[in-house]
Formats: sequence, structure tokens, C-alpha cells
Amino acid sequence: MKFQDALRICSLSLASALLVGCQTSGRSVPSVVELPPSFTGSGEAVLPEQWWTSFDDPGLNAAIDMALQDNFDLRSAWDRLAQAQAIARSEGADLTPSVDGTAGIGRSYTKDSTTDSSAGSYSLGLSMSYELDVWGRVRSVRDAAVLDAQATEQDLKATAITLSASVASTWYQLGEQLAQVRLIQQQDDSNRKVLELLTLQFNQGQILVADVLRQQQLVEQTAGELALAERDATITRHQLAVLLGRSPADELGLPEPGLASLGPLPSTGLPSELLQRRPDLLSAEKAIMAADSDLATAIADQYPRVSLSASIETGGIQIRDIFDDWMANLAANLTQPLIDGGRREAEVDRNEAVVSEAINAYGSAVLTAIQEVEDSLSEESHQQRYHRSLVQQLETAGQVYERTRDSYLNGQLNYISVLDALISQQSLQREELSSRRSLLEARIELCRALAGSWELPQPKPYAMETTPEDDARPQFE
Repeated sequence: MKFQDALRICSLSLASALLVGCQTSGRSVPSVVELPPSFTGSGEAVLPEQWWTSFDDPGLNAAIDMALQDNFDLRSAWDRLAQAQAIARSEGADLTPSVDGTAGIGRSYTKDSTTDSSAGSYSLGLSMSYELDVWGRVRSVRDAAVLDAQATEQDLKATAITLSASVASTWYQLGEQLAQVRLIQQQDDSNRKVLELLTLQFNQGQILVADVLRQQQLVEQTAGELALAERDATITRHQLAVLLGRSPADELGLPEPGLASLGPLPSTGLPSELLQRRPDLLSAEKAIMAADSDLATAIADQYPRVSLSASIETGGIQIRDIFDDWMANLAANLTQPLIDGGRREAEVDRNEAVVSEAINAYGSAVLTAIQEVEDSLSEESHQQRYHRSLVQQLETAGQVYERTRDSYLNGQLNYISVLDALISQQSLQREELSSRRSLLEARIELCRALAGSWELPQPKPYAMETTPEDDARPQFE
């Protein structure tokens, strides 16, 4: 048989095999949760894709950009995506024929009483194999891997949203703590000045020593609170550095964070739109579809497998002779599972349970997403009311302290009343700072609950570095 004829027969046989196969019927994700028609509250501002830009804080923008590039957890998520995409390509390889080439060379020697000779031999071969995807098993395996990769991509986006929210929360937590440090330093200075005045009055015999001791206790208490505030700010700065992919001792090169002014409430949109926007929900949906493809694989695995194989071989004593004669083989194989002790049936049952579990997980994720939006709206609304009350309390506390101090100086009140008014005022000043940060925290949570994906900068993957010792080792191919 001529080489061209043999190759043509094998190629046509395998090409026709590629046209055989059944498409798995795509099924839609069931609606397991009855969505509310709208959320209980909504603003009118449009939330940008990069939601943190709505805070109009250049320092925060720079910090999140740094984290999206260098955070190690996010970099690991990129690596998981690369692995999932590689698996999807690998699983899809069985949809095309497998072709292997072989080549050989040998020499035989003969020696007896009359002859002493040697002869060479040369061979070439080409073998091809392909499974006819009659029941869609191979395609279902490929589809499941592709859907897993798509779910992993959505997981990456969800990780980026969580990271950006963590950076923003830590950023403003640090901003509040630094503001607390400055406020406590001011209060400490004020308390020490009052102590000096009381000490002077005591030396002049105008007041009792108890008043001086009470103020001395307040000064020491304020000094202790300052130490704790400085400790908290240092630890939070370390947490921020790690989120940005830096060592805790590194200088971040960022401006000192402060407490941003809260912008208008963003529009929440409809709950049905949230399902198409949040990456974690899209990932859960892809997980259902991947589990369904695995179920289709398990069902198809119960049916016969049909495979084709073809090979072409040639050989000769001289190189110039190896293309003269060819031998071609075509074969079709049918493999039918007969007795497996119920293993394949059990695998189908297992995959049906996996699909049901994925649907339940999706329903739980949907309810959680809606709850997060509603909780954030409620948190901000009530925190706004609380903050307005604090501002009013702080204004009143200032008036109470001034009146009480004046009455004390006129001899109408004892110093305990003045001290109580001072402590109350200073406590409210610190609480007002914390309340402003809580407002920002509620807004961050709302943005995180509403956020969709945006284009992420893909970092370069890390690789093992070689050392002189590695270069000295023997290399094996």
C-alpha cells in the first residue's frame, strides 16, 4: 500500500469520527429563592465599578491599587485561576484525536564458523486514537472543567472585592485611631493644665487636697488611654501593610489616613440585578452547572464506549527503503460495563446529591447577599441617627462643663461635679470619632454587598529562583 493512500484512509476515518457525538442538554439553574421586588431603601447616586472611588480619598485609592497588585492572597487566587484554566484545556484534549509518532533504529550482528556480518534496520510509525463521544461523556468532562474555571474566575473577583473592602475598613480604622491619638493628646494637655491650676490653688489654701488627687488620677488615666490608642494605631498600621503585600515594618509611602466625608447613598438597584452582578453568586451558579455536567458524565459512563484507532508503520534495512512499503491498521473497539457491583449507579446517585447541594448553597448565598444589603442599609440609617444624637450630646456636654466650672469657681459646687462634666465631655468627643468611623464602615459594607467586578491587573507569577548549587547539579532531560 502506498504511503499517500494509507495516510488518506486514516485521516478520513478519524475526521468522520469527529463529527459523531451528542451534545449534552444545557439545563438552567432553578429559582430556589423568591426575591423581593426591591430593597427597603435606596439612594440615587451611581456606584462606580471601582466602588472605593466614591469616597473621593486619593490615599485610599492608592492603597487599594497597591493591594490589588501585591496582596498575596489575591495573587494566590490568580494562580488558582491559572490552574483551573489549565485543567479545562487538559480535559478538553480528549475531544480531539491523540496522535503519536515513533521512530527506531537497530543493528543486528551474526557470527558463526563461516560468516561474520551485521545488518541495520530502520522504522517509522504513526498511531492515532480517538473515542467517539456518542453519549457526551467526554464533552461533559470538558464542560465541567470549563465551568469550574469560570467559577474560579468569579471567586477571584469576589476575593478582590473582599480585599478592597478590607483595605478600606482598615484604612479608616487607622484614620480613626490616629485621630483618637491626637484627641487624647489634646485632652491630656488640657487635663495637665487644670492640674497645675488646682495645685496652685491648693498651695494657696483655697481647695482641698482631694480635688488635686482626683485631677491627678484623671491625668494618669488619660496617659494610659493614650498609650493604648498608640498601640492600636501601630497594630492597625501593621495590618494595613500586610494587606498591601508589604512587611509591617515597611514605609508604605502613603499619606496619613483620615476620616472621609460620607457621600450620598448609592442606588441599590433591584435584587434580581444583584444576582447578575455579584461574583460570589455567579460563582455559585457556575458550581451548579459544573455539578450538572459531572452528573451527565456519571450517567454517560454507564453506557458503552466506542473508540477508533489507526496506525501506519514502515521499515527497511536502508533508510532509502523505509518509504517503499507501508502497513496500515484500522480498528474500532466497543467497551460495555457489565458487572461493577453498582459502582456506576452509586456514582450517579452521588452526583445527583452534589447537584442538590450546589443548588442549596446557591440559595443560601442569594439570601445572604440580600441580607447583607438590607443590613448595611439599616446599619447606616440607624448609625446616622445615633451620630446626630452624639453631636447634640457633645454640644450640651460642652455647655454643662462650662457652667459647672464657673459655678465651682464661684464656690457654688464642689470639684466632683466639674470632674464628672469634664470626663463626660471627653468621653463623648472620643465616641463621636468612633461614630464617624462606624458610618464609613456601614457604607463600605453596603458598597461591598452591591459591588460587581472590574478589570483587574494580573500580576506576574512567581517562580523558583536558581542558585549556584542548582546550576551545578546534573540536568536530566
